[in-house]
Amino acid sequence: MKVLLNGRNGRVGSVLAPGLEAAGHELVDSLADADAVVDFTRPDAAAGNVRAAVAAGVPCVVGTSGWETGEFEAAPVAVFYAPNFAIGAVLLMRFAEEASRHLERAEIVELHHAEKRDAPSGTAKATAARMSGDVPIHSVRLPGLTAHQEVLLGGPGELLTLRHDATSREAYTPGVLLALEKLPSLPPGLTVGLDALL
Repeated sequence: MKVLLNGRNGRVGSVLAPGLEAAGHELVDSLADADAVVDFTRPDAAAGNVRAAVAAGVPCVVGTSGWETGEFEAAPVAVFYAPNFAIGAVLLMRFAEEASRHLERAEIVELHHAEKRDAPSGTAKATAARMSGDVPIHSVRLPGLTAHQEVLLGGPGELLTLRHDATSREAYTPGVLLALEKLPSLPPGLTVGLDALL
C-alpha cells in the first residue's frame, strides 16, 4: 500500500516509517499518490490533515490524540482513530473495564514525556470512559518517560493494579500495521479504537 505518513520526522513517525517499509508499504510524499494516510502529528494539525485526505477520497489511520473527531463520523471514506496503538495498552483497557464492574473504586495515573501536548492523554480518557463509575485521572509529564498508564482499583481489603509501559515508540507499529490491513474493509465514517479490530 502507498502511505502518506504525516509526522514522518516526529517522535512516533521516525520509528513508524521503517516499520511500515519493512512490512512492505511504500511511503509517498503526496496525497495524490497515497492509498492511505497515517497521521501522527499534533492536535492542532490532525483535523486539517484528515479533512484534506477525506476530500481527496483517501482513507486515514490517525494516532494523534487531543483533537476533535466528531466532524468525521459521516465521512465518505474510512477514518480510523485510536487513542493508543500498543496492543498491550488496548488489552489493559479491556481488563480495566471488566475489573471496574467488580471493584468499588478506581483511579488512573498516566505518565508521559514532557513534550506531550494533551493532558490527560487520549488513552486515559478512553480507559475511563469504558470503566464503571466516575474515574479520576492524574497526569504526569516528566523527562525520562515515554508512555505509561496505571489503573488502580480498590475494594475492601484489596487493591488491583493494572499497568502498561511503552518503553519505546516501536510498540505502536504492530497496531498501525493492523489498522492499515483492516482499513479497506472498514465502513465509511469514523471507527474508534484498536479494540474494534482485535
